[in-house]
Amino acid sequence: MRYVNSMEKGQGTGTYNHILKYTSLFGGVQGLNILISLVRNKAVALLLGPSGMGLVSLFQTTVNFISQATNLGISFSAVRNVSELFDTGDEERISHFIKVVRAWSMLTGLVGMLLCIVIGPMLSSLTFSWGDHTLHFVLLSPLVFLLAVTGGETAILKGARQLRSLAVIQVYSVIAALVISLPIYYLFGQTGIVPVMVLMGLGTLLLTIRRSFRLYPLRLTGARILGEGMGMVRLGVAFTLAGVLGSGAEFVIRSYLNNVGDLKIVGLYNTGYLMTMTYAGLIFSAMETDFFPRLSAVNSDVLRYNDLINKQAEVSVLLISPVIVIAFYVLPIMVPLLASGEFLPVVDMMRFVALSLFLRAVNLPMEYLSLAKGASSSYLFLESVYDVLMVVLVILGYQLWGLTGTGVAILAVTVLNTVLVISFVGCRFQVRLCPELIRTLLIQMSIGMLAFYGSLKMSGIGYWLAGVVFGMLSLGVSVIILRRKTHLWEKLKDKMLKRVK
Repeated sequence: MRYVNSMEKGQGTGTYNHILKYTSLFGGVQGLNILISLVRNKAVALLLGPSGMGLVSLFQTTVNFISQATNLGISFSAVRNVSELFDTGDEERISHFIKVVRAWSMLTGLVGMLLCIVIGPMLSSLTFSWGDHTLHFVLLSPLVFLLAVTGGETAILKGARQLRSLAVIQVYSVIAALVISLPIYYLFGQTGIVPVMVLMGLGTLLLTIRRSFRLYPLRLTGARILGEGMGMVRLGVAFTLAGVLGSGAEFVIRSYLNNVGDLKIVGLYNTGYLMTMTYAGLIFSAMETDFFPRLSAVNSDVLRYNDLINKQAEVSVLLISPVIVIAFYVLPIMVPLLASGEFLPVVDMMRFVALSLFLRAVNLPMEYLSLAKGASSSYLFLESVYDVLMVVLVILGYQLWGLTGTGVAILAVTVLNTVLVISFVGCRFQVRLCPELIRTLLIQMSIGMLAFYGSLKMSGIGYWLAGVVFGMLSLGVSVIILRRKTHLWEKLKDKMLKRVK
């Protein structure tokens, strides 16, 4: 296997710059979202408490499960088709296929909404060990429809490379969530959870179609057009099955914690997991929006997709490593700040989950290749193994060490999944990790593991000193490597000189 040299001028540098640019764009958007969410999450945690947060988690997980089970993966599979047509520049074919996407999104949304209503009693008995919550799931059914339509419109924007529009939509959606949720939770408490979820879904849909309808106006069509989307649906079915397994795994885990523990335990677990993954989104948010369409465009060229995957993984490792290292030490401050002091028991769990993100930065770009190539069975296999491991090991980890054990389990799942992904994708699609990526990962993981150990064992002034030293070391390594591989430094100097002049 011969690799494109990532240091060659005119080849690798441009790719590194592109990856860094859009990772920074969506990372910046994610950072702004987090700042806005800081206010909302703090207020919601205080207004609802851990038990209320647990109730939100159970409702959200169940709705996601129904949505994943019925949307046929349109929100993902359509990106590949729209992206390919967009590259041809044939506006007539693009507009026609967008009508197909919208028709399928509407149909799957209606089916999902009706299914949620019909199986409401079953969802109530499976999710809760107390009370009848059937009416809650009936009232949540419109959210399934809203998610399906929003997913289709978002896929259109992704395929048409409307990256800045997507970034703006993300920011406005978070602001809308803040404006909607706080007054309702303040006035009605936990009773307002269902209305808030539906209104937030409606707000996101309105923001999305405002841009997508302007780009491609809505034109109503007959049912005959549904037959033209079968290729998209076939690819989406594997994504749907994987989504069902993923949502099902989360459903089983949270239901288990609710029945073995209580809603407070569910709320603590969900908050710890989501907070860690939310901050990882600073780096990973560009994967699906920017990286996947570009990977789809080169999915038949082994050399080019190897080069793209390795560079995406290396930039992700370099950007996320300092964040992980610093997080080890500031979590005891961040958790009460972002939620409340009641959530401090999840700090050690979050440290283990954060440690797993080093490997997640490497295996996530590789996992996208199966979908980019349309190899639905390969993608389904990898996701199925991951979900089974997640359920088994998280339950085992909780039985052995409580909430901290769930963090240990997530780290163990990530290690096993990384070994599987590297082996499987390497054999199936001839993907190899380049020496530069391996070297970068080993350096940053070594710093990260020392920092992790120090955060668990040290205290007092030594604790904070270690955090500063390890954080600066990881940041220094990332800056040096990124400076060598991109034009970032030169661009910053040029901007500063222009301002001085």
